[in-house]
Amino acid sequence: MPRYRYSCQECNDERVVFHLYDEVPHVECEKCDNIESMIKMITTPYYPKKEIDRGKVGDITKEFIQKNREILEEEKLKAKEDTYDPS
Repeated sequence: MPRYRYSCQECNDERVVFHLYDEVPHVECEKCDNIESMIKMITTPYYPKKEIDRGKVGDITKEFIQKNREILEEEKLKAKEDTYDPS
């Protein structure tokens, strides 16, 4: 859920509020108890940078497919053992 900063025009108190984008929250100042003085501050979103050693797209795709093949084969063997009825 996104977070938004609100600032009071009366006492300059700031507050962070979590709400949906299209939701209109009833934010009131905790210091002066004034509802109509709170305005939403313009903020820039924070995107954490990930340090990933990225190879070529083809290499990454091949690695992903190989890992999933191994997992799929393991799951097939487990399913075969669970459903095998020698009678």
